[in-house]
Amino acid sequence: MAPSPRRSEEYELLQRTSSDSTQASDLDFGYDVPAWRSGYLRLPAWSRIRTYTYLFCSTRKRRLHCRLICHAFTAIACCTIILVILTALFRPSYTHLPDHYKVLRSICSESSKPGRGNVNNEKVFIAAALYDPGGTLVGGDWGNAVLHLVDLLGPENVHLSVYENDADPSANAALDKLREKLDCNSSLVSEHLPLEDIPRVTIPTGERRMKRIAFLAEVRNRALRPLEANPSAHYDRVLFINDVMFNPIDAIHLLFSTNIDTSGRAQYGAVCAVDFINAFKFYDTFATRDFEGYAMGIPFFPWFTDAGNGISRRDVLDQKDAVRVRACWGGMTAFEAKWFLETHPEGLVSGGPSLDAEAALNVSPLRFRYEEDPFWDASECCLVHADLTYLRHGRNITTHSGIFTNPYVRVAYDSRTLSWLPLTRRTERLYSFVHNTLNHLIGMPYPNPRRLEQPGEEVVEKVWSWDKSGEVTQGGAGTGPEGSYHDVKRVAGPGRFCGGRTLLVLNDDPKPGEKKWVSVPLPAVSR
Repeated sequence: MAPSPRRSEEYELLQRTSSDSTQASDLDFGYDVPAWRSGYLRLPAWSRIRTYTYLFCSTRKRRLHCRLICHAFTAIACCTIILVILTALFRPSYTHLPDHYKVLRSICSESSKPGRGNVNNEKVFIAAALYDPGGTLVGGDWGNAVLHLVDLLGPENVHLSVYENDADPSANAALDKLREKLDCNSSLVSEHLPLEDIPRVTIPTGERRMKRIAFLAEVRNRALRPLEANPSAHYDRVLFINDVMFNPIDAIHLLFSTNIDTSGRAQYGAVCAVDFINAFKFYDTFATRDFEGYAMGIPFFPWFTDAGNGISRRDVLDQKDAVRVRACWGGMTAFEAKWFLETHPEGLVSGGPSLDAEAALNVSPLRFRYEEDPFWDASECCLVHADLTYLRHGRNITTHSGIFTNPYVRVAYDSRTLSWLPLTRRTERLYSFVHNTLNHLIGMPYPNPRRLEQPGEEVVEKVWSWDKSGEVTQGGAGTGPEGSYHDVKRVAGPGRFCGGRTLLVLNDDPKPGEKKWVSVPLPAVSR
């Protein structure tokens, strides 16, 4: 029988390889074989086994490394949490009050008798210079704390002086209500401060502007005017209170518990609280200097750097209630009153300045002041401590200046932050290593070329002066003056350690959203 003819679509079947089978199965699922897999499948069996083992083991190693890193981070986090808890419970910072603090706190808390916190019936002049739009401070927690403080001190022992510049109607109403509630001597003044009476400096545009510190010094001095109006009045302490929230019993501790002697009386020229802008951040770095006149470090505990001998930092780490400093403010400061009352107080410390030196430097009686150099600023609150130290000791500062910071007493700029401070202080001993490391990395404290200058010394300082006046048109346009730094020989006054090359001036006409103060850039030094 003759074979049937082959149809054109028929073809001879070929033997299929293992790779053909694999490829066919892949194609059956509707996708192309990746190039790497095609190459891998063409490898001999032993090569494929070795490649698979390498890839599998590498993946396992990577997974193992990831697990180890995760475990390490988890262990570090757990250890940190445990350390924080143990520190807060068993080694808290500035939490366990000294015994005499506890006794005074009990006296204040367990009785309602007026004057119960003032066991020696000391006379206290309380001063405050406020900016209180809407009257929320005087009419709120601040005013209530002041009323409680007056009750603890005894109304017959207190004169309260509050000064406000350009208070709005709500602020004036709050002052009136406070006046009605007070049963002590008081001077609550609201007025328009004539700014034309405050000296001005020339800035690079040629404009004459008011230094921020000159304004603040004038305002604080006006809060002290009742001392001048009644010079026969006697006071033992002067207490300045900023626009801060505070515990009245803490104010009592600041006044009467700090650095007590064997008789139980507080001994200081001045002592400051520690103020916080949030639950961790110290605020008043501009006014604070450590015992050797160095500026502050990063503004969290222990605040001071280890520059020089690191005396202030060591005092903080030793949990002292009287941390030795050269200047401070901290939102609330108590002073020995006699330096504000008398031109030449009796009982000057041996080694203090002569009367001629006092008169030449114009530092007695004690008042707030500002630096007159155009491009050199220092806080009025730092300078007042420098003047006080000079009056008490002259240049004879050895183991202490009589100026202290008391970290047991803490204040804040809002009530919420104040409520957090008892908790956040408990763990702050843990910060010291990180604080010191960051200070060194950043280069703090920042240098001050005049830090070591002593009052009464003849020194040569670089001082900016204008060499050629310019013309100023309306709006500040025109040709600015020309100036340069000159080496000037002069006698140094107290407080050279307070300053730095900067200039803050009053913004005479602030627009919405602008600050009331403007930082003026330092001019280039002309050659």
